[in-house]
Amino acid sequence: MTAKKRGQANGQEPPGPAAKQGGARASVALLWGEQEPPSRGPRPSLSAARIAGAAIGIADGEGLDAVSLARVAKEFGVTAMALYRYVPGKAELLDLMVDLAIGPPAPVADVPGGWRPQLTEWARRCSAVYSRHPWVLAATGMRRQIMGPNQLGWLETALAALIGTGLSAAQRHDTFLLLVGHVRNVAQQYVDHDEAASAEWAQLTADVLERHADRFPALTSAIAEGAFAPQGRDPLDFGLNRILDGVEALITRQAGP
Repeated sequence: MTAKKRGQANGQEPPGPAAKQGGARASVALLWGEQEPPSRGPRPSLSAARIAGAAIGIADGEGLDAVSLARVAKEFGVTAMALYRYVPGKAELLDLMVDLAIGPPAPVADVPGGWRPQLTEWARRCSAVYSRHPWVLAATGMRRQIMGPNQLGWLETALAALIGTGLSAAQRHDTFLLLVGHVRNVAQQYVDHDEAASAEWAQLTADVLERHADRFPALTSAIAEGAFAPQGRDPLDFGLNRILDGVEALITRQAGP
């Protein structure tokens, strides 16, 4: 059985004709507009951006699992093979989808108050991206993807806000990782949330703790005091403020007396 047939047998989409020569280099060329234009054949009637835009619409409406080159091709009334002229394969398509979906970075340099309000605004804008396109979590978490100009722009914006704080380059990058990790974690909670399942979990847990309260005194006390009750606040706030408190303390400590 050939590799192509094995992939088909497992329900995977077969690689495009340029897959062996595509990979990371193909994604870089696609994301940064450096791919060579077709030298033969009819004049292109589509574009990689249009194809990615259609794929984003499918992912937004039906989830990432619904995206395939064959499914996207139906949106244009063509065959999947026709799309390979513009996009080497699904991996490259996902890279382009992510960069287009997240869009240009949040312009926070003019936010008054310095690095802390700027990063607060950055985190909120980043959170809004995941809210609009929840599938981006899976698309960026399941593999190490090539970053396009928009993704690098978001990183650039966060790092730029920290210039002048006295933090080292590694500390500025670590701060970015803490922030984006928190934003992603909160976004994932929204994705995973199921109201009915949550209500059932709460009731079953309450029943268990009622019978075994002596084994979990801290937990029982926290629940009694409303730790798990709806707070009516943005769940992003607490962790975001604690992260920034820590960064501020580090900046102050390193600045000295």
